[in-house]
Amino acid sequence: MWILLCGVVVVVLSVMLLVVFSRADGDFSLMMKGRTPQSVIEDKVVWITGASQGLGEALAKEYARLGAKLILSARRESELERIKSQLTGKNAPEGVVVLPLDVASEVSILKEAVVKVESAFMGAGIDIMVHNAAYARPKHTAVEIPEEELKGTFEVNTLAPIRLTSLLLPGMLQRGKGQFVMVSSAAGKVPSPCQSVYAASKHAVNGYFHTLRSEVNQQGIKVCVVCPGPIETSTSKAPRSKEPRMSVEKCAELIVKAAANDMREVWISTQPVLLMLYLMQYFPELGFAVIDRVGPKRVKAYKEGASGYSSNLFFKKDT
Repeated sequence: MWILLCGVVVVVLSVMLLVVFSRADGDFSLMMKGRTPQSVIEDKVVWITGASQGLGEALAKEYARLGAKLILSARRESELERIKSQLTGKNAPEGVVVLPLDVASEVSILKEAVVKVESAFMGAGIDIMVHNAAYARPKHTAVEIPEEELKGTFEVNTLAPIRLTSLLLPGMLQRGKGQFVMVSSAAGKVPSPCQSVYAASKHAVNGYFHTLRSEVNQQGIKVCVVCPGPIETSTSKAPRSKEPRMSVEKCAELIVKAAANDMREVWISTQPVLLMLYLMQYFPELGFAVIDRVGPKRVKAYKEGASGYSSNLFFKKDT
């Protein structure tokens, strides 16, 4: 009787876990966290790059709602001003600084920008640096990558956050506090057919920021690497599909929560990408086998203007 009862309990719990996992927005560690503690964010100086649209805009709104003092950067000043006017919170829109910046600029320009942000808010310095700027990712196979895309992707996705971090670090170390939030990608954890250069740039920043943490975490500097899967934005050029994509608002909410809870790395995505992240982490041979099977079909799907994230690609017959 007891054996039967235990068996029923195990089955029920297994089903419940599967249901929860199928509906999860992120990894188990992130999903176990409660609401974002506002006290951790309120009155902190937060600098966000790539803040003129999409996820950057949503991050600005979420940090403003929680009472942060914001510095917003992107190339388009008019869009930054538009976003600033829409922000609400303890320090918004009055306590919001707009700083137009192309993160791919030469180091001298980046140094000038860092001097400006460090002197903002009466020289308070940066508490949280959110590296969100990203280079557009057109879909090309590895043999089709234009030189311009190769250089541009690494300049914006990899070299820019590394350069800005190295410029901000001395001030943070002197104050004995600070946090870097690197908005990476699921492509930085999982092979991403038709996005090889983008994936390479994200693997690179993952390596840099995880190593950085190991060097400075005992000096009060925190590092959070965030790996989102596909998200839906009004400006997204990705093909529309029936598969659910996470909204930028939900993604921003989870990123801020992860950083506020001092998480080292988090995965934020719907299925089937979340499942692939788990496979690559815990069963890499199986994960690679799945990617190898899906890869050519994903390439074909992109060339046909279809979704490259559909779970149907695994079951679809080769033609």
